[in-house]
Amino acid sequence: MLDLGCGLGNLALEAGRRGCDVLAVDASPTAVERINRDAAAECLQVRAKTGDFGDYEIRENYDTVVSIGLLMFFPREKTFSLLNDMQARVEMDGCAIVNVLIEGTTFLEMFREGHFTLFGRDELARQFAGWEICLSRQDSFDVPDGTRKVFSTVIARKTAPHLQ
Repeated sequence: MLDLGCGLGNLALEAGRRGCDVLAVDASPTAVERINRDAAAECLQVRAKTGDFGDYEIRENYDTVVSIGLLMFFPREKTFSLLNDMQARVEMDGCAIVNVLIEGTTFLEMFREGHFTLFGRDELARQFAGWEICLSRQDSFDVPDGTRKVFSTVIARKTAPHLQ
């Protein structure tokens, strides 16, 4: 499993506890250090490395690639290039798990001007055309100052094209 933008590694560590071999990547050296320390203490097959996904090259294929709350932090063209790269690195019958903010989000203070992408309501799911969509949903919740976060989450399995 590849966990991009893993943060403190909660998902990566739990996947390791369930027997997965995990590579977790995050831009925070402190988070990476914590994940490696916790993984070693529990003898998990989890290794974390520092990397900025905007410049990070995925060099291997994975049965599962996860990106939760990361892709929206890039300009639109870069966002879709990164998503395409992620999809290309999912093995056949493997899964991609992606979560992004979508239009309707009014909490924007975490973004740099012109350096983010809010997906359309069903845009993320459409990016997985030809894949088996296991889950596609939108969720929202209120955040400080009367603003709102609206998310799209897609879990999709890469399937072989059907021969006709």
